[in-house]
Amino acid sequence: MTGLENALREKRSDSFVLLHLANRRFALPAKVVAELAPPVRLHSFPHTSPLLAGVIVRRGHILPVYDAGRALSGKSSIAHRFYLVARRQFGAASEMSAIPVDGECELVTSEMHPRADDAPPYICGEIVAGGESIGVLDIEALVQEHAQTQAEAAR
Repeated sequence: MTGLENALREKRSDSFVLLHLANRRFALPAKVVAELAPPVRLHSFPHTSPLLAGVIVRRGHILPVYDAGRALSGKSSIAHRFYLVARRQFGAASEMSAIPVDGECELVTSEMHPRADDAPPYICGEIVAGGESIGVLDIEALVQEHAQTQAEAAR
């Protein structure tokens, strides 16, 4: 059983970072967030994934930048204020990656509930903050779903 499944089963309160993507609010578990970084030069290169905006250099490491706003709304997050640097977990491996964030971020403590049956696959649960139900974003599921959609469209 994964840590996320344990947290859902135990229904304990955890910290989450609230962020704005594609004019919507999402949450990320605070334990996967490394930092909020100011905008730096985005290095782009020829590639075939519209989700991958390019890479940034942060603390001596090259980080892929995933334009989650594009995957969620079809529109690129051109004007962003920060990069949210978070750890993507895929299988036993993980990597740091960045997401352009449109607005302010907020740290909240909330109880995570199971995701709604009709929630998209990149939502792994829900929290309630300020009376609003907010989807908890699974970055890896978002990247995988977008890659699969692109592969199917190319066929």
